[in-house]
Amino acid sequence: MSKKSLKLASLICFITCVLLWVPNVLMEVSSPLWILTFVIGPIGLAFGLVGKQYVLAVFNLIMTFSFFWIMALGYYFLGP
Repeated sequence: MSKKSLKLASLICFITCVLLWVPNVLMEVSSPLWILTFVIGPIGLAFGLVGKQYVLAVFNLIMTFSFFWIMALGYYFLGP
């Protein structure tokens, strides 16, 4: 694959991970689709690293562990 297609694939994985959180966070609809971030995030991370797009790789790494970030923010702002 070319660098451009690897960059595009990594970007698509990142955007997909962000969109998977939209029903839960913004619409407050309980959707189990966020679990796919554990699958799509590492794939985007691999595409970013192979394509030497380190910023996209870091974004996909953050989205891989986004469940923990969102839980921490929820407990911090909304309380137990």
